[in-house]
Amino acid sequence: MSDSTWFVIAIVIYMAVMILIGYWSYLKTTKYDDYMLAGRGLNPFVAAMSAGASDMSGWLLMGLPGALYVSGMSELWIAIGLTIGAWANWMWTAPRLRSYTEVSKNSITLPSFFENRLRDRSRALRVISALIIIFFFTFYISSGMVAGGVYWESTFGGDYLTGMLVVAGVTVLYTFIGGFLAVSYTDVVQGSLMFFSLIIVPLVAYFTLANPSDIWSFASTHDYGPYTDGVGNPTYFSLISGVSVAAIIGNLAWGFGYFGQPHIVVRFMALRSPTEAKQGRRIGISWMLLCLIGATFTALISTVFFAQNPQFSITDTRSYESIFLDLARTLFHPLIAGLILTAVLAAIMSTMSSQLLVTASSLVEDLLKIVKRDGLSEKALLNLSRLAVIVLSIIAAAMAVSPSDSILNLVGFAWAGFGSAFGPIIIAMLYWKRLNSAGAIAGMVTGAVVSIAWGMSPLGDWLYEIVPGVLSATIAMVVVSLLTPAPSEEITREFETAARLSKIAVEKEDTEFSEVARQVDLP
Repeated sequence: MSDSTWFVIAIVIYMAVMILIGYWSYLKTTKYDDYMLAGRGLNPFVAAMSAGASDMSGWLLMGLPGALYVSGMSELWIAIGLTIGAWANWMWTAPRLRSYTEVSKNSITLPSFFENRLRDRSRALRVISALIIIFFFTFYISSGMVAGGVYWESTFGGDYLTGMLVVAGVTVLYTFIGGFLAVSYTDVVQGSLMFFSLIIVPLVAYFTLANPSDIWSFASTHDYGPYTDGVGNPTYFSLISGVSVAAIIGNLAWGFGYFGQPHIVVRFMALRSPTEAKQGRRIGISWMLLCLIGATFTALISTVFFAQNPQFSITDTRSYESIFLDLARTLFHPLIAGLILTAVLAAIMSTMSSQLLVTASSLVEDLLKIVKRDGLSEKALLNLSRLAVIVLSIIAAAMAVSPSDSILNLVGFAWAGFGSAFGPIIIAMLYWKRLNSAGAIAGMVTGAVVSIAWGMSPLGDWLYEIVPGVLSATIAMVVVSLLTPAPSEEITREFETAARLSKIAVEKEDTEFSEVARQVDLP
C-alpha cells in the first residue's frame, strides 16, 4: 500500500474514535447545562488534560517548532512565559473561579459570571464580553482551520481547501452532538496523543543523526532552511543576542494571556470541586513542560536533520510550520507515522472544539437569552447551541479559505485580545472587592481596543500588543472603579463568602466539597 493509504487508515481510526466519544457524550447530555459545562463534573485529570489540549492547539506542534526553527532559541521566551502563566492560572484562578461561579448564581459562562458577580442590571457587561468572545474566537477558530489545511497538504500532498474542510467537519460533528462532555473527553485522548508524539518523534530523529551532538552547534555555523548565505544563523542558540528587550518582554507576556482565555478557564469552572485544582495543576503543568521540551527539540534536531538529508524536504518553506509533520512522515513506517501525525490533528481539533463551544455558549447564553425574555425550553436551548456551532464554523471556514498570515500570528492576535480584555478583569473579579461594573466595562473595552489597534499598527512589530493591552486595561479598570460608587453590601458579602469557600477548599483538599460549602453556609 502507498504511504497515503496507511495515513488514511490511521486518521480514519482516530476520527472514528472522536465521533464515538461524541456519540457517547450525546447519550449522556440531556440538559442544557450538561451541554455547556458537563454538570460541573470533571475530575482533575480530565480537566487538566482538557485545559492543556485545548490551550496548545496546532501552535504546539506546528507554530512553535516553526518559530524556533527559523529564529532560534530567542523564541523560547514564549514557552517560558506560557509555562509561568499556566502555573499561575491554575494556582490563583482555578480554585477561586470554581468557587465563585457557583456562589454567584451558578454562572456557567464567563459573561454570565461577570454580570452576576457585579449585579450589572444594564446587561452591558454581559453583552460586551460576549461580543469580544465571538470576535476573537472567530479568528482563533480560523487559525485552527488553517492548521488543518496545512496538515493535509503536508501529510497527503493534497489540496489545502479539502483538508481544511475535512478537519473542520469532523471537529464540528462531535462538538455539535456531544457538547462539553465530548470536547473534554476527546481532549484527553488528543492530549495523550500530543504528549507521546512530542516525545517519540524528536527522540527517534536524534538517534538517526550521524553525530547527534551536532544539534548544539550546527544551526549557528551551517546553512539550513531559510539560511543560505553560508554562515547559518549565528545567534541561533542565544536567548538574548539579536533580540530586543521589547521582544523578550513581549514573548514573556504571552503568559499574561492565560488569565483571560475563556476556553481554558471554563475548565476550572467545570471541576467537581475547587479542592481538586491543586491536583489538576500538577498534572497540567507536568504535561505542558514535557510537551514544550519535545517541541523545542523537534526544532533543534530539524536544523541538522533536513540539512544533512537533502533527499527529505520540508513542505512549508514560508513559515516552516510543517517540520514536525515532515519528520514523522520520513522517520516511521507509514502506519506508525499516520498515528503520530494524528497528534497534530488532535492538537488542532481539541482547540477548535473548545473554542466553538465557548463561542456558541456566548451566542445562546449571553445574547439570545437576554433578547428572548420569556424563556426557552431545555430542548430549544440545546438545539440553538448546536445551530450556533454550525454558524460559527461556517464563518471561520470562510476566513480560512485564503489565509494571509501564519498560524502563530493568527493565534497571537486572538491570544492578546483575550488576555488584554479579560485577564485583568478576571483577576480583579476574584481578588478585588472594590471592583464595580463601570470599572469592569472600562477595563474590558480599553484592553480589547488597545490590543487590536496596537497589533494592527507598526508598533506591533516592536512590542507584542498584549503588553500595552493589559496595562491600559488595568489602569482603566482601577481608575474608573475608584471614581464611581463602591459595590453594594450584597456584592461585598458574596465576595467574602466565595473567598472563604476557596480558602477552606484549598487548605482542606481532602474534604468533600459539600462539607466545605456547609462551612460557609452555601446552599
